[in-house]
Amino acid sequence: MAARVGLTTERLVQAGAELADEVGFGQVTVSALARQFDVKVASLYSHLKNSQDLKTRIALLALEELADRVSAALAGRAGKDALAAFANVYRDYAREHPGRYAAARLPLDAETAAASAGGRHAQMTRAILRGYDLTEPDQTHAVRLLGSVFHGYVSLELAGGFSHSAPDSQETWSWILDRLDAMLRNWPAP
Repeated sequence: MAARVGLTTERLVQAGAELADEVGFGQVTVSALARQFDVKVASLYSHLKNSQDLKTRIALLALEELADRVSAALAGRAGKDALAAFANVYRDYAREHPGRYAAARLPLDAETAAASAGGRHAQMTRAILRGYDLTEPDQTHAVRLLGSVFHGYVSLELAGGFSHSAPDSQETWSWILDRLDAMLRNWPAP
């Protein structure tokens, strides 16, 4: 069967990413995408192997979009300013694109992960930490700590975990960034 005019892998992945933001990343399948384009599922298999391939491609798109935003936000910043810019990009992206944000957490095989923008995320996190003068293995511990705090907070916030109590979640977010900065500035020497 010939591919439908106008359907490309890139267009399908973009539509899949938009669908993920609308209905949740877990609900994205080739069948759901075919319904959206009013085509038979088989017509999409010339562009996508299966639903896992679609999800992997959405994850790669999300990682790339997020890395581009973080890179732009970090330009010319250091210390707490860089830390806050980095964290705020993640939080804002998750709010704007909850399905894509979930996709960015998809476990990838080693080869796909190595070729993804995931490495850029790690490099940018390490660049922020150089402003705090951390050496290994502390730098790796700090990368993991920041990732855990940012992703944990954002995930809980997206799930409504902070919507029923005071103080406002923005106040807590700012408090967390202040405390992380203080902790990184006062990191104990090995």
